Amino acid sequence: MPGVSARSLSLEERRQLAVNLTRVLALYRSILDAYIIEFFTDNLWGTLPCSWQKALDGLEPPELASQLLGMPGEGEVVRYRSVWPLTLLALKSTAYALTFTRTPSFQTPSEFLENPSQSSRLTAPFRKHVRPKKQHEIRRLGETFVSLVAPSVHLPPPSLAPVLSWMFAPGMKSQWPRDPYSLLFQLVKKLSNLTGCTQVVDVGSGQGHLSRFMSLGLGLLVKSIEGDQRLVERAQRLDQELLQALEKKRNPQVVPRGPHHCPHHVVQWVDPTTLCEELLLPLEKPQHGGGTRLLLTGLHACGDLSVALLRHFCCCPEVAALASVGCCYMKLSEPGGYPLSQWVAGLPGCELPYRLREGACHALEDYAERLQKAGPGLRTHCYRAALETVIRHARPELRRPGVQGIPRVHELKIEEYVQQGLQRVGLDPQLPLNLAALQAHQAQENRVMAFFSLALLLAPLVETLILLDRLLYLQEQGFYAELLPIFSPELSPRNLVLVATKMPLGQALSALETEDS
Repeated sequence: MPGVSARSLSLEERRQLAVNLTRVLALYRSILDAYIIEFFTDNLWGTLPCSWQKALDGLEPPELASQLLGMPGEGEVVRYRSVWPLTLLALKSTAYALTFTRTPSFQTPSEFLENPSQSSRLTAPFRKHVRPKKQHEIRRLGETFVSLVAPSVHLPPPSLAPVLSWMFAPGMKSQWPRDPYSLLFQLVKKLSNLTGCTQVVDVGSGQGHLSRFMSLGLGLLVKSIEGDQRLVERAQRLDQELLQALEKKRNPQVVPRGPHHCPHHVVQWVDPTTLCEELLLPLEKPQHGGGTRLLLTGLHACGDLSVALLRHFCCCPEVAALASVGCCYMKLSEPGGYPLSQWVAGLPGCELPYRLREGACHALEDYAERLQKAGPGLRTHCYRAALETVIRHARPELRRPGVQGIPRVHELKIEEYVQQGLQRVGLDPQLPLNLAALQAHQAQENRVMAFFSLALLLAPLVETLILLDRLLYLQEQGFYAELLPIFSPELSPRNLVLVATKMPLGQALSALETEDS
């Protein structure tokens, strides 16, 4: 999906972008506010202009992907059945023009070309227990961190080059230098003077996949903070499992045995409203005098946790750099989590209710791919919307109840799905059903997909405003911040990484964006 690069915008242009976003979101608020499961109960199709209905009605799923979402299949020539109204074309163009680009500088996640489940950039021990999405994220973000950490701190010595050569997979050889140690040294040497960080703090680390890769894979000094005791215990078990694998691969005749630096795990909840002292405590005294300089990170830090990282960065002199990937925007506090900047807070219509922030978390590229494949799984939204009509008829006060996942929906008739859904919300599955009405709803399956696609087209505008607000907040505090599309959006929908420092980054960001950094 096309868009605008945050890096290309001046401060005034960023402010104007925020103004434009609030205006556009107010104009199309009815689409963003809608719940797709109320498609029939609230007659959502009837809320669209008649000219839009005429243009979108009858479009097949692949046509929605290519014509509305702007994501045609490989080699596809986009052809419209009819002339679309200017208002709908204007909506498309505006959504593309005002959204931060989600397209990284590399076009495909080349690490998965040979095997979609295994990154060719990581060897087996670093892939074990890690899903492909997370493999991609920890490698890309880890490379960003090593670019921001001082080379004098825990950079593996040249004697460990054979170990690192083994750590990175042979598939890298055509694109990376033959010696990964040389690559890391060159990159760190170029960028280390920017921040001089001596330690990485991974907040909301979960099972420790990112922390493990940074410490045992890249040789960085890492503190891993997670509030769930069970996740911390599993992370420690995985650390030991990886250590054993590393020791088995080490050749003592080539590389002398020496200590591996595991992440330092801490069980600690981080309160978004107060400073966390544990987060700021150094693991070691700096080797060359001076104070500790921390790099904070959170890979998909949920809701207010991302905001907490920003506040620690702004308030604490020990924190020299930040690399944050947010998610779960619907869990942001109101007020407190958004808006953060004075500029956005002063704009009329800047409010983003829960429904809009929830919609901003959807996976646009994933849904477009599903539309291109036109599989039977796409009918789930239509089935759930039909179920809502039956629930409202039986119990009018029961609105949008959660329905636990019904397996193999694509193999069920609509009445079978409704019966299972009624049972899951505590209603009698044997309620008499109007089969003709259900079949009439099913006949509108493509309309349901068209309306949902419209909402998805607008959703990135909401995410752009949230992230733009964070950029402006940091700039108002006198710091330097940029947004980089580091991850492949097909693998990781929340792929924009907020990188901030307390000194100018200049052209160094170009090295962070590239796939081979």
